[in-house]
Amino acid sequence: MGPYSPTRRVGDLLVCSGQIGIEAGPQGPALVQGGLRPQTLQALANVKALLESEGLDWADVFKTTVYLADIGYYAAFNEAYVEVLVDQRPARSVVAVAGLPLGALVEIEAWAHVGN
Repeated sequence: MGPYSPTRRVGDLLVCSGQIGIEAGPQGPALVQGGLRPQTLQALANVKALLESEGLDWADVFKTTVYLADIGYYAAFNEAYVEVLVDQRPARSVVAVAGLPLGALVEIEAWAHVGN
């Protein structure tokens, strides 16, 4: 969706570019329907796929940054986030923004440590 790399390794760090709730469809990638919860779950699944492509998982993530189209989504976002990350609690920032690509409601980026 733009001129960027989905992941970038620098030393022992991996940065995963922000992911929104898109999934592959018959006409190409499209934003999942149903609101914040399905978009959050898909965005998290997209981050997980990037981590796995580098041999990592959520346990390796030490920082996430979350962009919400409306800070009023904060509590609902937290429910979906905890459902996926369970006991993983990386440091996190949540920022309300004026808009996200494709009209997404949430975007999530992650920083991970690459072990030996």
